[in-house]
Amino acid sequence: MISPYMKERLAAMKFVTPTPVQAAAIPVALEGKDVLATAQTGTGKTLAFMIPVMEKLLKQTTPGIGALVLVPTRELAVQVVDVYNSLRGRQLTQAAAVVGGLSEGAQLQAVRKGARLIVATPGRLEDFLERKLVNFRSLSILVLDEADRMLDMGFLPALKRIASILPKERQTMCFSATMEASVAHLVKDYLRTPVRLAFGSTLKPSENVRMQAFEVSTDRKQELLQRLLSKETGRVLVFARTKRGTERICKNLNRDGVSASMIHGDRSQSQRMAALAAFQQGRIKVLVATDLASRGIHVQDIAHVINYDLPEVAENFIHRVGRTGRNGGKGVASTMFSREQRSEIFHMERTLGIKMERLLANDGTAAPHNMSNPTSHAATSPNGGARPPFVRPDVHRSAPRDDSRGNSYEGSHSSSHSGARDGSRSGPRSGYDRNRSGRGDSRRSSSYGASSRDSFSTAADPNARPSIVRLPGEVLQAQAD
Repeated sequence: MISPYMKERLAAMKFVTPTPVQAAAIPVALEGKDVLATAQTGTGKTLAFMIPVMEKLLKQTTPGIGALVLVPTRELAVQVVDVYNSLRGRQLTQAAAVVGGLSEGAQLQAVRKGARLIVATPGRLEDFLERKLVNFRSLSILVLDEADRMLDMGFLPALKRIASILPKERQTMCFSATMEASVAHLVKDYLRTPVRLAFGSTLKPSENVRMQAFEVSTDRKQELLQRLLSKETGRVLVFARTKRGTERICKNLNRDGVSASMIHGDRSQSQRMAALAAFQQGRIKVLVATDLASRGIHVQDIAHVINYDLPEVAENFIHRVGRTGRNGGKGVASTMFSREQRSEIFHMERTLGIKMERLLANDGTAAPHNMSNPTSHAATSPNGGARPPFVRPDVHRSAPRDDSRGNSYEGSHSSSHSGARDGSRSGPRSGYDRNRSGRGDSRRSSSYGASSRDSFSTAADPNARPSIVRLPGEVLQAQAD
């Protein structure tokens, strides 16, 4: 049961009704059981693990760090810390963020002041551990947040090294947007008879998001963007594929009188945080971002997501669109594509099992049927036959090319030991599969080809009771209400 103190703190922050993920995960986590949960973005996973973490820290009398939350990006780490600090009140000490790109001195000071919770990215935490700046002798709970993203970014070796020094007797919770084979192996190694909770399809956008697509030539995209923005009164998140494209869009918007800022891999941490703060506080209307922001950036009440460019891989479309329509709210997702990309967008829809409404770029009315037909016009080959499905044979299903060297792991290794670790991770993190010899790799796939990457997820209604699926070596627990 949630303690009276936590109920008071939640009420003070106006958290009254739990989401389905929270209602299912919190009771079993409070019983001390390991938890494996998958759900769509925007379903309240952070509080689903944060409340049990805080309850355990309130009861723990042993001094030292009692809980560790590992996340893939520094932006997400800062936001998780903010959630904790807003709820902790006076009975718990401040949490410490241990991430690259921020002042190491300030992070160490937070740890030395008696932080009971550390939220960290794997790279910087490894650096601290090797320099013996932190210890986890008192740790009783480990949380892996956005586990699939950490694995996609090549953090598996770091996760193994970190887990190997943690106390064996601990509670572990794993939260992920998807359940692929690599996550299942992680579960087998580090979770003990976990309660498995799955909510809806993690490979489809929320039903609260209206999806629409506009066929438009490249030289008319900015004009269409301006038209969409002129009709929107709320916050708008615009996704571009490259850093240069992000800068160009942002510059054009500001030139045309639209308040906009940007985040991408080459921006400093202070620049990113300033842009996010201005966006969240309503001082700017538009945030232009690469796929760096499609996971782990949780800004409430985003009314409209605009895909100025198609994503490199289909799953990134889900994470982009997941920034709107969160926690039961309504949202709109608009996608721009060129005539030459008809086949590409069709195969993305087929892979994800979705259908976007086709609208005309000039007036927003319904488009002719043939615009959604991949075998019409540009979707046909010169001899009249249908073109083969769009494939980028050299794209690894991980972080997009644009930010493959710009996520939170970069800059997080300040010690002399960082070189070896960087070298050991260069393969999975590069964002590309440079080995084209044809050797098998279970994590390699074409951009929008069909896959079995979510073989453990269910297709249940997001509001339905969770389904519990047996994993290898797992003992089924009673289904949570």
